[in-house]
Amino acid sequence: MALTPCIVPEVGKATFTIGEQEMEFGMGIHGEPGIVRTKLTTANEMVDEMMERIFADYHYAAGDEVSILVNSLGATPLEELYIAYKKISEICTAKSIMIYRPYIGRFATSFEMAGMSITILKLDFELKQMLDFKVDTPFFKQP
Repeated sequence: MALTPCIVPEVGKATFTIGEQEMEFGMGIHGEPGIVRTKLTTANEMVDEMMERIFADYHYAAGDEVSILVNSLGATPLEELYIAYKKISEICTAKSIMIYRPYIGRFATSFEMAGMSITILKLDFELKQMLDFKVDTPFFKQP
């Protein structure tokens, strides 16, 4: 979900335009067109729409374990990502989908683009083991 465009330094201008009271779902990280542009809504309404689209695209059932990634596109602050995650958690709880490991932050950004993405990974035993690996890189650490 995007609220503002990114400005690629070499180009020096916005990669797309979006109204001050608009948001776009399905935006590509480099400004590729999304699937729908709508009127700006609340964070909870945005998350509801995003999760409905995710659940329509892939089957999740009660008892499934998932990992959730809530990603800032660059300009969205961590506090707002946690507001979104709270709603995601409520939706998953209502569907009896268990969140094994949430990741909330800036993982794949597009300069100072305002917006966020939600990724859900359905887990099995092997994927859970992989998510538990210790990671120590310059851009991602996990004890």
